[in-house]
Amino acid sequence: MRIEIISRANRLVRCSLLFYLLTFLLLSLQAQPKREFRGAWIQAVNGQWVGMSTQQMQQTLRYQLNALQQMGANAIIFQVRPECDALYQSNIEPWSRFLTGQQGKAPNPYWDPLQWMIDECHARGMELHAWINPYRAKTKTTNVLSTTHISQTHPERVFPYDGLLVLNPGLQENRDYICSVVADIVKRYDVDGIHYDDYFYPYPAAGQTINDDAAYRANPNGISDRGDWRRHQVNLFVKQLYETVHDLKPWVKVGVSPFGIYRNKKNDPNGSQTNGLQNYDDLYADILLWVNNGWVDYNVPQIYWEIGNRAADYNELIHWWNRHASKRPLFIGEDIERTAKFNQQDRKMALYAECPNVEGTVLWYAKAAVDNVGGYATQLKQRYWRRQALQPLMPFITKTSPKKPRKVKAIWMSDDEQVLCWTPPRGSGWKREAVKYVVYRFLQGERVDIDNPQRIVAVTDDTFYRLPLGDGSQRYVYVVTALNRIHNESKPVKVKVRI
Repeated sequence: MRIEIISRANRLVRCSLLFYLLTFLLLSLQAQPKREFRGAWIQAVNGQWVGMSTQQMQQTLRYQLNALQQMGANAIIFQVRPECDALYQSNIEPWSRFLTGQQGKAPNPYWDPLQWMIDECHARGMELHAWINPYRAKTKTTNVLSTTHISQTHPERVFPYDGLLVLNPGLQENRDYICSVVADIVKRYDVDGIHYDDYFYPYPAAGQTINDDAAYRANPNGISDRGDWRRHQVNLFVKQLYETVHDLKPWVKVGVSPFGIYRNKKNDPNGSQTNGLQNYDDLYADILLWVNNGWVDYNVPQIYWEIGNRAADYNELIHWWNRHASKRPLFIGEDIERTAKFNQQDRKMALYAECPNVEGTVLWYAKAAVDNVGGYATQLKQRYWRRQALQPLMPFITKTSPKKPRKVKAIWMSDDEQVLCWTPPRGSGWKREAVKYVVYRFLQGERVDIDNPQRIVAVTDDTFYRLPLGDGSQRYVYVVTALNRIHNESKPVKVKVRI
């Protein structure tokens, strides 16, 4: 009898575990949001293209983009300016050595990686955000600089630090210079965003001193504390960069990916329960000021630690940013390798669901995702990013939407091909112009709810959608909406279709 009771108890436990597992799986599929930023960083400085020909590099990038598209990504953050150089055609800065092996040397056969990536991403329905490193003028591993490099033409505007060269943030001419580079990109390329990372003043290194005494003496701005003065210089740049971009193209998003800790609680009562390097105190980057003043359009703190880390607990940090950075869309910079190492993908995704202000993810880094480290990409593809997602709303840029599509109807092109067609809505200007369309499908009699992402069957820049073949017995309601450049959605148009 005792054995039978234990056996029954074990069965009950197994059934309960199975029930909760199935419930969790169903919820994870149903809870996918309609709007979510699903990005990945593709960096140049890791040397992944060293020795590659143009064809090989394109082949590698195409393979990565295909894999990222298949797992559900909808945005790529592509490094185009690692050290005051260019992975694109520039008349301001020299070609990057991370592209050709020698700074200032053009690729041969010639190609423009930024333009190529824009074309490839847009063809896959992805956004392309051009990623720049604002102040870093030389990495530690670069030994030879082009004669046209800013450190060679204006050596007085950089300072050395721990093997780096850094554009002095305390000089207005450097802020103007960086903004001129960004303006050149925005004017000439159809980028969806400008993205900059966590390199402001350099990361502290033992025995190193920031040589900005002359800049401080020349223009102290009435600020007596050097730390406050440095933060002020960076604030001036962040505001100027934001205005530069939006004055040229208001729809181009400006994003920042700061280090994961703003301040530790021991230094600030509003800080996080952490014990690590700080944006505010060590990098002189006041991220919350930028968010609260609207000087960025999205914020991606790099929370690269694991849940339970003693110095910087992921659980503590994601909730801290969720509470303090809600005035602009908040995405999380996610370290794939560390997440996989501690087998925490599911636990971290559960934390996302607990944080209503978290509206997306950026994967560090693309190759780790493509390599499916720890099965991370498989989980995205099969569960968390299983359905397509639109970009998060940014009403502070504009609330205006395009008008709805016109002349929506199903047409038989042949005996075995039926196509849903429509005509673009009328409207001039980027706010009203339709650049993409969303197609939804509902069973006839089902409530039409375009807030339900499970009913999205396509997000396309075409003005048609090929309908699946059937025996003519199934009746559906198809719905088409229009999207503008920042994915504001029009009113729906419905049409009944028999398949």
